[in-house]
Amino acid sequence: MRDFVYKPAMPTRDDFLIRDDVIFLNHGSFGACPKPVFARYQAWQLELERQPVDFLLRRRTELMAAARARIADYLNAKPGDIVFVSNATTGLSRAARSLPLQPGDEILTTDHEYGAVNRLLDFVAGRTGARILRSRARLPYISDEVFVDDLFADATAKTRAIVISHIASPSSLIFPVAQVCQRARERGILTIIDGAHAPGQLPLDLAAIGADMYCGNFHKWVCAPKGSGFLHVRPEHHTLIDPLVISHGCCQGSGFVERNEWLGTRDIAAFLTVPAALDYQRQHNWREVTAECHRLAALAQTRLCRHYRQTPLSEDQFSQMVTIPLPECDVDSLQRRLLEEYGIEAPVGRFAGRCGIRVSVQAYNRPDEIERLIWAMKRLIG
Repeated sequence: MRDFVYKPAMPTRDDFLIRDDVIFLNHGSFGACPKPVFARYQAWQLELERQPVDFLLRRRTELMAAARARIADYLNAKPGDIVFVSNATTGLSRAARSLPLQPGDEILTTDHEYGAVNRLLDFVAGRTGARILRSRARLPYISDEVFVDDLFADATAKTRAIVISHIASPSSLIFPVAQVCQRARERGILTIIDGAHAPGQLPLDLAAIGADMYCGNFHKWVCAPKGSGFLHVRPEHHTLIDPLVISHGCCQGSGFVERNEWLGTRDIAAFLTVPAALDYQRQHNWREVTAECHRLAALAQTRLCRHYRQTPLSEDQFSQMVTIPLPECDVDSLQRRLLEEYGIEAPVGRFAGRCGIRVSVQAYNRPDEIERLIWAMKRLIG
């Protein structure tokens, strides 16, 4: 008798709470939570409200430690090097504002960074007198080697930190952060990685990446509830991180986790639900889901670039999210009309002097929705 082989069930649109009247191709902005994960989230919230003192004062430390151990295993990291944060932006703010910068020091980044991160770096520069150097990443993307060489060609003897994305928000490109971190360590430069879009889209091994500080979201591509992210800091830099909020954890002898995770009264249900989101993806064969989503994203890029005679930003340097160049158009009008006339939610904007649409494909999207997008685009931009 042949041995039975268990094959995880593929998720369907019915597993998610996305409205049926919307073709949702903007998972990259805020994510979307599956129904069973959201139910676990609400169950945690209910436990909190039924006995807040017991939950937050007696049980919180043990509950958070258990959840942190699960995400540490998922990220191949040590639990004591990770703290939960509300989002990657919060983690990046803690990391960047803790840098010991002097006037004339430099932070090296790229021209593909998220808008909020650019504002953060400008704020840090204004407070410290440091300079921000924005290295230009070539488009179309050539290779990881060219990217790394170009980046470090802009580094100088005054470069103290490198802040770059793992997956860039405006271009959707995957950057070779492990190679960047290795070369930066050889030159004594700190690395801060914005991994907002990486967990859930890419297999993550923080030990192999070797960043000094790495921030990521769980509420995007891991499909956990909104307000769940993490900050990972190598042990030698724990004392460098200044808590943004001074609370009971900040006392003499307290460790990295205690100083940075307990910020007074707040709902920790989203953090505690991350293991349920990881379980959901494991139970639904998420590597296969990611591969199918990548296939649909690549299909959208191929068809639209061919129709509009545009050169892709890359052939395959993306995962489930792809930024597709468009001919010159009114980007605000196009985004509005896609939603109002065709029920398609997708961000349209300008990047590197060109118009483009960012298509995010998740488990709830179907091939016919990509066809609908292509059909709608051809009618809105002839």
